[in-house]
Amino acid sequence: MLRFLSITALVLAGTCTLARADVFRWVDEQGVIHYSDEWVPGSVVVKTTMRPHDASGAAPSSAANTRGADQASDQANSRAVQQDVAKARDSQCSWAKDRYMKAIASRRVYKEGKDGEREYMTDTEADAYREQARKDVQQACGSVPEWKPDQPVPEPQPIPEPKVNPALATSQ
Repeated sequence: MLRFLSITALVLAGTCTLARADVFRWVDEQGVIHYSDEWVPGSVVVKTTMRPHDASGAAPSSAANTRGADQASDQANSRAVQQDVAKARDSQCSWAKDRYMKAIASRRVYKEGKDGEREYMTDTEADAYREQARKDVQQACGSVPEWKPDQPVPEPQPIPEPKVNPALATSQ
């Protein structure tokens, strides 16, 4: 929820033409897109306060050209932010649906303990977990998918092993 609010606030700030600050975009290890006004290693500038310069290094002489370039840049940045927000929302919706479908299709629900071992929930805890999963889908997607008990549950797909060059992986 906090991530969604921060992304929404960023979209609103990006559409406001009075806001003048550099905006950096980066993707973390989990694939989540982040925006910030501070540079982070690996980040890319999506909006800057720098004025465009011509080939000679001089600033454009016309204020109208600068204003037009700023508006075009702001519109392009706004579209990019909106596309990123839509991708993030789709990803969250997909994750929430997957979690919900697994929770309602499973007889026993578990959580991982500190040692990585499965700790099975009681029926009451499992029901509360399923209800929270349903609410998460409702919030992320707007509607909850219908569950049909006679429909087979799709098999989980294995995560492919990363391709490693043995020559580079060995120590010398």
